[in-house]
This record gives sequence, C-alpha cells and structure tokens, in this order.
Amino acid sequence: MRLVFRFYNHFLSEDKELARRLRQLIGFTPANMAIFRLAFSHKSSSSEKPYAVQNNERLEYLGDAVLGTIVAEYLFKKYPNSDEGFLTKMRSKIVKRKSLNLIGDKMGLDMLLSEYNQTRLSRSMLGNAVEALVGAVYLEKGYKGTKRFVVNKILRNYVDVHELETVDDNYKSQLLEWCQKNGQTVTYKLLARYKFEKRDRFKVAVMVNGKKIATADDFNKKSAEQTASEKAMHSMGILDTED
Repeated sequence: MRLVFRFYNHFLSEDKELARRLRQLIGFTPANMAIFRLAFSHKSSSSEKPYAVQNNERLEYLGDAVLGTIVAEYLFKKYPNSDEGFLTKMRSKIVKRKSLNLIGDKMGLDMLLSEYNQTRLSRSMLGNAVEALVGAVYLEKGYKGTKRFVVNKILRNYVDVHELETVDDNYKSQLLEWCQKNGQTVTYKLLARYKFEKRDRFKVAVMVNGKKIATADDFNKKSAEQTASEKAMHSMGILDTED
C-alpha cells in the first residue's frame, strides 16, 4: 500500500513537486506527505485553534531524540577505542543548535520553510526543521531507514567528523580556564528573559572581574552563555577574529 501512495505522491498528487524535492533531499518519496508538510511548519505560522497540532514542535521533539541516538551509535562504532568523554563531546558538537542550523542551511531547508511559513525566517528555524525532518523520516521509515538517512544524507554530506576532532568549541570552559590562569574571575548574569516567536529567549552577559564584557541572546540559556563567552574572548584578544 505504501508503494501505491508513494507512486501517487510522486506523479499525481497536488504535492508532487514537494514529493520530488523530498526524494532528492531524503532519498525516497514519502507515502505520508502530511507529516513532511508539518515538518516545515513553524509554530509562529500556526493558527490559534485549541488542541490542534499544526506545527513541527512534536516532530522536532521526536527527531531530537532519534538524531541523538543515531549519532551516538555512529560515533560508538567509528571510534571503538575512544572513551565516553570523547564520544559525548563529539556528539554534542554534531547535534548542538549551531551545527544543526548550519546543516539545515546547507540542505536548503530555508526554501521549504519559506513556502510553509508566513513569518520571517530565523536561523534557529533551520535546526528545528532538521530535527523535525528526522522525526518525519522516523515515522515513515523506522529506525533503520532513519539511520540510513542520517548517516548517508546528513553526516557524510554535511559534517566533517575528522575536523570536529580538533575543534574545541566550549568557549565557556576556555574562558574560565584562561581567567583562572590569569588570576581573574568570570561570572554570568541573566539580563532578560522574554518571548520571541512564542518561545522563551534569554539574554545573558559575561562578566570578567565584575565588568560586563559581552552579551548574547538565544533560546537556550547555556547556548547564550557559550556565544557570550566566544564574543568576550574575541573582545579580550584571547581568540583571533579568524578562529
């Protein structure tokens, strides 16, 4: 039956253009097009009907869990002699919001998002869409099919795992280490918590010896602290602008 739906979606349905684009993107024509349309529908464009699921948040939640598991398994097999700490850091580098936003951009998901949303696209919507797309593929293909998609279409095309081995992107930890070596103190202050695109957004400041050095905003407080730390390190000359 799924073959019939996939044939129909590819050649006859009103969604045939989307179905063909998805085939290039994920490697197959979906049988359930509704799930994939939902994957690109951000909640800021949803109607206010109570109890109606009209955005990609649930798929994003599912995709986040599935993606984390697949990446963990991939790294576990790729690095048979590495310890848990190394594997955890590598997984974090791949599935963190900044990385997923970049992957979504490389995949061209901005074009699909612009078609299904009547709102200004933000960078974070790209990463959300990657997770939602993984969730949709999981519902369509199960774990094995989703693993093939993530490994073959995402990791091998858009992630340089070997380059990530040498990248230390924990700027908060780097700044703390530098301050400790140089007899300085570093603290973080929450400046504001506000709503943006119907989500909580955090503005934090990084303070060195009580002086505000840099600020950053993000939907996640820890991510905002990381970005503020990176800005502070550039401002203090600890990082070169090319780093």
